[in-house]
Amino acid sequence: MTIGAFISGCAGHALSPAECAFFARTSPWGLILFRRNCETPDQLKALTSAFRQAVGRKNAPVFVDQEGGRVQRLGPPSNAWRRYPAARAYGEAYAKDPLTGLRSARNVGRLMAVDLIEAGITANCVPVLDVPQPGAHEIIGSRAYSDRIEPIMALARAHAAGFADGGVLPVIKHIPGHGRARADSHLELPVVEASRAELEAIDFPPFAALADAPMAMSAHVVYTALDRKLPATLSKKIISTVIRKQIGFRGLLMTDDLSMKALSGSYAEKTKATLAAGCDIVLHCNGELDQMEEVAAAAGALKGRALARARAALKSARKPQVFDRKQALSDLDALLSG
Repeated sequence: MTIGAFISGCAGHALSPAECAFFARTSPWGLILFRRNCETPDQLKALTSAFRQAVGRKNAPVFVDQEGGRVQRLGPPSNAWRRYPAARAYGEAYAKDPLTGLRSARNVGRLMAVDLIEAGITANCVPVLDVPQPGAHEIIGSRAYSDRIEPIMALARAHAAGFADGGVLPVIKHIPGHGRARADSHLELPVVEASRAELEAIDFPPFAALADAPMAMSAHVVYTALDRKLPATLSKKIISTVIRKQIGFRGLLMTDDLSMKALSGSYAEKTKATLAAGCDIVLHCNGELDQMEEVAAAAGALKGRALARARAALKSARKPQVFDRKQALSDLDALLSG
């Protein structure tokens, strides 16, 4: 069976006949969901099941950005799911007592995984490993566990372990670091002019510490010390020498959303350029079917090392482990109460 080298979004609460036909014909490796897709657990389960039926793969991954705080796709305004804190809440707990912070990160990640698995979602684009710097755009802000490297590494490892314990694959982001960006890459292309020494001392270490993660998401950011013209997503130099060699990431590398305005050109051009640079999978999120068609045609089949990494990522998933739900709920309440 040929699998497309892309992850696609969809438009609404259920797949349209046109979307079902598109997924059956192009067989994207995975699906990514947003708030527009999430109404109730039963509705989401039907949606994810319909996607897997369309592509003919029971293990086709379904992704979401369920960080907590302002990036929570399953949650308010729907009261079908709990409210979860932003990553910074774990950092604040860690500053008071490291053991409590680490336990909370793992337990609440495990609790969040229950929501996801029940809805048929098997991968979460968490943890955020970016290290915010003074003067940076607020797009990362409280999504980061801390402004310091050590708490980020420890808490991200614990949080990712909680999701993995629940059967949900974590995706580290935004490699090799979005914490210095002075612009929102959803709206424009950020340019970071920090020296290579600064990047190596502050931005890269969290990603190196979690280089064994099954998947990572690239940053649509130009780092002039690494490549003066191209953002990481499009830079063969950054992907091969920094992400793969210096940081040591060996898992599946997906792009950040091609719908974001940081990248210019047609969807076919962006798709081909990211794959040529060394990304394994293209991510397209907005659910616009005409754009999805263009991405699918340009992406082609998932093959070679990219296919091997995709298989390895799925193979790394494990069955949900038993956990102390009462303690997890208590930890969640403590985080939310501040």
